[in-house]
Amino acid sequence: MTVSVLLFEQSWVDGDDYMNELNKQQQIELLNLARKTIADKLGVETDIKPSSFKEDIFNEKCGSFVTLHIGGNLRGCIGYIEGIKTIPETVKDMALASAFKDPRFASLSREEYKKINIEISVLSPIEKVNDINDIVVGRDGIIITKGFHRGLLLPQVATEQGWDRDTFLTHTCYKAGLPGDSWKKKDVLIEKFSAQVFSEKELLR
Repeated sequence: MTVSVLLFEQSWVDGDDYMNELNKQQQIELLNLARKTIADKLGVETDIKPSSFKEDIFNEKCGSFVTLHIGGNLRGCIGYIEGIKTIPETVKDMALASAFKDPRFASLSREEYKKINIEISVLSPIEKVNDINDIVVGRDGIIITKGFHRGLLLPQVATEQGWDRDTFLTHTCYKAGLPGDSWKKKDVLIEKFSAQVFSEKELLR
């Protein structure tokens, strides 16, 4: 299951001015950036040539997650849910965080480096959910908040697990450290977002 560690900071994303989708080449450049960033930290030599990231889309600020898998199993997942830095800056930060700072795992080793599959999720602005029927499984990720409890699951989680909407909401409550039926309570905030998700497995291997 792909679950995520969240980094919450002040956002300056304008929900009415969201970025266009990244094209295939731009996705590859970001995946290469994530891999090279991890490789450099480990002292592993690569033949990856860094991109200049000059296109306007790379100046957008939006939430992003970097997820690592080994053999189909989660090896790290950390991200910003809202726009803190530009997309390349965020990918660099989250690549390092996922590889070396996810509290659920030991730091990634040189031996594991070649085994990882890197996945990047670039998030849309967050919207409040007033009617759970507006949540589309497979398209939307969910954030559930009650007091100091907050949990997020990325859109692809429901698809990977074969969940329906209610099950997805229930597991997002668990992620927030709340009872599974908390999403039915009036004092619980439900938010949603979509994400453009791409991985090395799909694009580079």
